[in-house]
Amino acid sequence: MQVPKDYYDEIFQFSGQWDMPSACGLKIRQYQGRTYVIVTELYQDNPGTSVTYAGRSLAQQICDAKDLNINDITYIECKPNTNSKLSFYDEEFFEVRFAADATLPQYKPIDGETLKPIIAQ
Repeated sequence: MQVPKDYYDEIFQFSGQWDMPSACGLKIRQYQGRTYVIVTELYQDNPGTSVTYAGRSLAQQICDAKDLNINDITYIECKPNTNSKLSFYDEEFFEVRFAADATLPQYKPIDGETLKPIIAQ
């Protein structure tokens, strides 16, 4: 189950739970004055923690590596379409908001059509 390369511009290596070497697809886009960080789950090509379980730690690692401020980004998680017969592997996007007090993140589903002008940048 390969993730199509059009979902990401680069593979981002990060430290997952318990410092497990992990990887995700990454796109960073500027659109209408906002910075969008889009992380994509790589399934079997990720040796460690999933993007969802990495959460704020992954967002902060990306911000540190790319010289971004976590408070100034819109963070999007992508579950890519892998053309599987299982609906579990259908494409989904979520905007994730991290609370400053480290409570659980808030996930808001986003329609892929809404993201098309952002991703096309």
